[in-house]
Amino acid sequence: MAFTGFEEKDFATFSIDGLDERMEAIQTRIQPKFQEIGSELADDLSAKLGNEMYLHIAKHARRTVNPPADTWLAIAANKRGYKKHPHFQLGLFDDHMFIWLAFIYELEGKKEIAEAFVSDFDEIKQLPDDYVISLDHTKRDSIPLTDLKKKDVERFRDVKKCEFLIGRHLSPDDSKVTNGDKLVETVKQTYDELLPFYQQAMKVK
Repeated sequence: MAFTGFEEKDFATFSIDGLDERMEAIQTRIQPKFQEIGSELADDLSAKLGNEMYLHIAKHARRTVNPPADTWLAIAANKRGYKKHPHFQLGLFDDHMFIWLAFIYELEGKKEIAEAFVSDFDEIKQLPDDYVISLDHTKRDSIPLTDLKKKDVERFRDVKKCEFLIGRHLSPDDSKVTNGDKLVETVKQTYDELLPFYQQAMKVK
């Protein structure tokens, strides 16, 4: 079956009340699409990096009361998990899709990776102008790359809970989201542009 992209109904999942009800919608509406596009993205990254990359789909298993405000897939070089490792993400909040190279709170070798990014600040700033940065993966807001300051990257290095996610946000009605072929192409292109930073992180961590 050809991947068809994401539609308004997928984003509307996050307006469903109740943990069980929202989780059921995530599992039936969104996760099959994550499986489909995620398998292709993992294969593509494996080929480009020359090592096996593994698909992980967020289970939200620790939640007991509050329904998740977003959901995502992650692709990492580790089969057992992704949170401790540099990884690629694709996911949804109710008002946008995110495409990230992610370094989150459990990251091993964070200090070394962050120091490398401080040194590579000028290279980060040369990424396309539509890129955005997040310093907290649980928050929906982001910093436009054009507004990113070196002190933001230094904060990632110096503040224990500070994270660093870099990539793109797309609106739900963007044709790159609703058209499966366009979305696959857009995500692959974004990951390609971020690969040098992923490889740098894997080298120094």
